Amino acid sequence: MTNITPDLDTLRALADEGNEMALDRLADLADARGDLEELRDLLDEGSMRAGHLLTRLAVATGDLRELQRVWDAGCDEAGRELERLLARPAGPREG
Repeated sequence: MTNITPDLDTLRALADEGNEMALDRLADLADARGDLEELRDLLDEGSMRAGHLLTRLAVATGDLRELQRVWDAGCDEAGRELERLLARPAGPREG
């Protein structure tokens, strides 16, 4: 069996026609490039894979605002993570 690697233009065309696997593949490629803007755009297009990847990155960096934005865009995973992080007891304050 031939291993086919579609180019970005082909993936974009398929995604624009409603192919969710192509949208997920675009999200994975954007993540591999570290292209956060592309991931955000893909989330806005309805890619839950992009939402998952953005959630993972926001949790790793502790970016609560990004988690809220991703949740507002429809990714429930981001909401669960945001609630989990906000429920943590506050650490000692420096002062």
